[in-house]
Amino acid sequence: MPHAYHHYGLEHAGWLRAAVLGANDGIVSVAGLIVGVAASGANATAIVTAGLAGLVAGAMSMAAGEYVSVQSQADMEQANLRLEKRSLRDNPAWELQELTDIYVERGLAPELARQVAEQLHAHDALSAHMRDELGITEALRARPLQAAAASAAAFVAGALVPIAAAWLAPAAHAMLVVVVVTLLGLLASGALAASTGGASRLRGACRVFFWGALAMAAAHLIGDLFDVTV
Repeated sequence: MPHAYHHYGLEHAGWLRAAVLGANDGIVSVAGLIVGVAASGANATAIVTAGLAGLVAGAMSMAAGEYVSVQSQADMEQANLRLEKRSLRDNPAWELQELTDIYVERGLAPELARQVAEQLHAHDALSAHMRDELGITEALRARPLQAAAASAAAFVAGALVPIAAAWLAPAAHAMLVVVVVTLLGLLASGALAASTGGASRLRGACRVFFWGALAMAAAHLIGDLFDVTV
């Protein structure tokens, strides 16, 4: 019997990267902001307010950054597709040979490569060149709005972790609670992201944990250094 298996995340690659990046950035950046403000001697209201401001600004920034970045990729894809359509219309024989050469380079015999190229040209020439010449597939197409929405939503979800910890924790131990909860959240998000991509959960969790702890330590140092009461 044939063995069935599943490829990790390929059908969701367009938004998965943005969501993972957004969630981790939401946890780390807002937790760092809260820890830095808390280390400066601010009161609980100021700490939570700073966290909420960081959530709003960060979510908007992540959405805008993802949209601009992915839209640039989409613009490049569209420009290449227009060139390919024009070439298929004006130079079909040359394009057919180009596709044949691609299959020969990938290991097919020249006669078989020509036959495959001819059949694909007859079926859907543009799709064949999109996939095999330009490397553009439907699953990996640039989707700016999807990436922006996934990034912003994930950032908000991640940022709510340290904000909730700061809001619910006793005032005297707010910073400690935020640090502990944030690190636990980073372990969970790192493991989840690694699991989604088929990688080691432990390695993914430790990687995110390390950089998150480093970011909060740096933010605490800045707040403690200036010792500004807000």
